[in-house]
Amino acid sequence: LYVVVIKGKCPEDGWDESTIELFLQELAIMDSNNFLGNCGVGEREGRVASGLVARRHYRLIHGIGRSGDISAVQPKAAGSSLLNKLTNSLVLDIIKLAGVRTVTNCFVVPMATGMSLTLCFLTLRHKRPKAKYIIWPRIDQKSCFKSMITAGFEPVVIENVLEGDELRTDIEAVEAKIKALGAENILCVHSTTSCFAPRVPDRLEELAVICANYDIPHIVNNAYGVQSSKCMHLIQQGARVGRIDAFVQSLDKNFMVPVGGAIIAGFNESFIQEISKMYPGRASASPSLDALITLLSLGASGYKQLLKERKEMFSYLSSELKKLADNHSERLLDTPHNPISLAMSLKNLDENNDAAVTQLGSMLFTRQVSGARVVPCGSVQTVNNYTFKGFMSHANDYPCAYLNAASAIGIKKQDVDVFLKRLDKCLKTFRKEAKKEKTVNEISNSDTGTEQLED
Repeated sequence: LYVVVIKGKCPEDGWDESTIELFLQELAIMDSNNFLGNCGVGEREGRVASGLVARRHYRLIHGIGRSGDISAVQPKAAGSSLLNKLTNSLVLDIIKLAGVRTVTNCFVVPMATGMSLTLCFLTLRHKRPKAKYIIWPRIDQKSCFKSMITAGFEPVVIENVLEGDELRTDIEAVEAKIKALGAENILCVHSTTSCFAPRVPDRLEELAVICANYDIPHIVNNAYGVQSSKCMHLIQQGARVGRIDAFVQSLDKNFMVPVGGAIIAGFNESFIQEISKMYPGRASASPSLDALITLLSLGASGYKQLLKERKEMFSYLSSELKKLADNHSERLLDTPHNPISLAMSLKNLDENNDAAVTQLGSMLFTRQVSGARVVPCGSVQTVNNYTFKGFMSHANDYPCAYLNAASAIGIKKQDVDVFLKRLDKCLKTFRKEAKKEKTVNEISNSDTGTEQLED
């Protein structure tokens, strides 16, 4: 208890459930709505009609923050306020443990990653009133793109460069665009760490140096990067050699809690406080409560073990997917800079049947394989009036169709084995159909083809 409450650190060993529940009950009785004889005459008094709802939230009903600051202490909700402070402290401890050792401040925000990025951009608006553009190395994921539009800025899309199989940041194009637009007209550079292969994390060190040289803020979308030592190392190095103002990560993807929360972190304590003050009104305590329960349950050692297992499963998935690809005359794309996501070519499928690639995705989904993405060549999509050619592949013309699979935190060997078995069956089905179609074509084109087909 001393380590958690006084030092604000994640306990080395996880607590059992009864201890966590007792701790939460102690926090709850510090909130005024749970005082015996409390007389509430305001419009927000923590009244709850359903006992089920009250128990679900451990009677921590007041939420977090005050109307002017999501991180502020609420006098009539001392328990909920303490919960908020403790969660932010424990999450900060885990971010340091995961590799960003010089981070100074962070807070849990009850919005997913996209809206949390929007909050960062809106905070920067007051610092750079002339700015209207955001430099954005392309990643085909809608929420990070919409985060810039929602904040009222114009994304400047920087196409990636193909290096081998990998799609990497075009540093020269970024700097050329900054010179063309004028640094004072650019709100920030919006970079990405965690992403779907064959795109790999942005060149954060080079981007951070450019941002420092031109005095441009730098916001990093680190959506599911906390679980990757490589992504966290890139952020640490970027902050060391250049400029990173804030990095944003999802609670659900990194800490295995329900969707609905994110962590905004950075190296300048006052700027992170500015972002928290930009949030209008109070906020739900649910994401903070989920994160606190999870971290107390796991402890630092439990979280480190999950990180270790994830890395081991990535190696296993990589080696087994390569074997499967070879068996089907495909190949595992060479993307050594992506530490979480893998891609396997679907060239043969794409050449034999235009619809086969998307059909494979449907087959996997109906066979209860979730999370695998199939990416056909040449798909076009319009997002908020911006048209992307080759959408989902992070490039206008990627050389082949492919399938994605990822080794994310919490994945088990059984998940990998079942996925590979079902993928293998699906691909064999396509091969049989292709062979049958080839035989029919050969017969129909031969001299006796008509007679054989009639027979």
